[in-house]
Amino acid sequence: MPKYAKRPEWLQLSPLDSAVLGRMGRLMRDLKLHTVCESALCPNRTKCFTEGTATFMILGDLCTRNCTFCAVKKGKPLPPDPREPEHVVAAVDKLGLNYVVITSVTRDDLPDDGAFHFAQTIGAIHKYAPNIMVEALVPDFKGCLSALQTVIDACPTVLNHNVETVPCLYHEVRPEANYQRSLELLKQTKLLNSGLLTKSGLMLGLGEVRQEVIEVMADLRQAGCDVLTIGQYLPPSLRHHKLVRYVPPKEFEEYQNIGKEMGFISVISGPLVRSSFHAAEMYRLAVQKS
Repeated sequence: MPKYAKRPEWLQLSPLDSAVLGRMGRLMRDLKLHTVCESALCPNRTKCFTEGTATFMILGDLCTRNCTFCAVKKGKPLPPDPREPEHVVAAVDKLGLNYVVITSVTRDDLPDDGAFHFAQTIGAIHKYAPNIMVEALVPDFKGCLSALQTVIDACPTVLNHNVETVPCLYHEVRPEANYQRSLELLKQTKLLNSGLLTKSGLMLGLGEVRQEVIEVMADLRQAGCDVLTIGQYLPPSLRHHKLVRYVPPKEFEEYQNIGKEMGFISVISGPLVRSSFHAAEMYRLAVQKS
């Protein structure tokens, strides 16, 4: 974390436990897998790994896009590993998971943007244990509806796609993405399967203002988004997008209350909240309320 400003007392990160990180790291290496927890330098990774949970990042560890907020490595990826779905199943079995979050690097180099590999991985988990719930945190598939349909047909429990930030910051933060395209993906998900729970996430502290955040929340509800996460942006290095400000807990609480008033089934908002933060608990809460 670069020293843009002194971290406030209310934003204390849990110390990284090398033993815990090492154990999970060895498991992933043995199975030739990656976690977004490690690749994106998530501040919660010690806590999650201690609890035996992780977010699997399929399709390699090299992303074809250049988002300025993200620590995931950029470059020319290798072809998808056809054995990766079974490796994910082996990790799910080893960790004893009953709720699995799968995400990926963006693979603009693939004809289907990686959708078939997503579907294969979800299908492999369902074959191993039909009762395991799978949350698919997908890229935008360049707006391809057939790719989205491929993932939906694999029957994930939750379809998650993060808008990440407000529209006016996209050219700086997500230069190869498109805000309206991301909204449309969430909207089309509901049109393709009205019963599928949809989810999205926002980072704060990138330079947005309060009204812009509220407008994005309203856009997400208009697109049929059910579940929302809002967290503090923490730049991975000085080369990444600058941190503009630390958002105080009271403001995060305000957004959570606004989200509930807007009609989100479940909203979790706080400095250390991430897209997969307490994903299983958020799902169960959403099911109870729906």
